[in-house]
Amino acid sequence: MIKAILIFNNHGKPRLIRFYQYFAEDMQQQIIRETFHLVSKRDDNVCNFLEGGSLIGGSDYKLIYRHYATLYFVFCVDSSESELGILDLIQVFVETLDKCFENVCELDLIFHMDKVHYILQEVVMGGMVLETNMNEIVAQVELQNRMEKSESTVWVFFPFFCLFVCLLQGGLSAAPARAVSAVKNMNLPEIPRNINIGDINIKVPSLSPF
Repeated sequence: MIKAILIFNNHGKPRLIRFYQYFAEDMQQQIIRETFHLVSKRDDNVCNFLEGGSLIGGSDYKLIYRHYATLYFVFCVDSSESELGILDLIQVFVETLDKCFENVCELDLIFHMDKVHYILQEVVMGGMVLETNMNEIVAQVELQNRMEKSESTVWVFFPFFCLFVCLLQGGLSAAPARAVSAVKNMNLPEIPRNINIGDINIKVPSLSPF
C-alpha cells in the first residue's frame, strides 16, 4: 500500500503532498523535511529506493523516488509494494502530466494544482493503485475537461435564457422584474462573511437585497 506521495523541488519546497494515513499537520511538515533530507543527499548513480525515515515508519516502509530536473517524486510504500513497480508507476504519472500539460514544469504544479490532484486520483486513490495505462488516464482527464467546458458554457448563456423566458411570459416591460425574481429563486450558496487566509482575515461586506 502507498502511504504517502510527496513532490518537492530541489530546495525542499513541497509542490504536491498526499498522505493516505492520518498525520497531524506539524508531523506532515517534519516528514517532508526528513524525506527531502534523505533523498536529496543521495548521488544520481545509486538506486532509487531506500529505507523510510523514522517519522514515517522506519524499516517497515520504503521511499521510492525519481528525480526529474527540478522536482523529486517520492512514494512512501509498505513492504507489499514492488520497488520496480512503483518506479514504473512514477514514470507513468510523470508522462501523464507531461502529456496533459505539454512539457510539464514546476509552475504547472503550482498554478494547476486542482488538475494535478485530479490526475493523481486517476492513478492512486486511498493508497491503492487504480490505473497504470497512460492512455486511459489521459482519456479520463480529457473527458473531465470537456465536461467542465460544457458546464461553463451553460452558465454563460443562462442569464440570456432567463431573459428570453421572461420575454415570452410577460413581454418586454415585465422582463426586468421577472429576471430579478428568477435570480432570487435560484438556490445559490450563501456568501461567506469572513474569509481566513493564514493570518489574514477578510470581512465581506453585506450586500443589499434586490
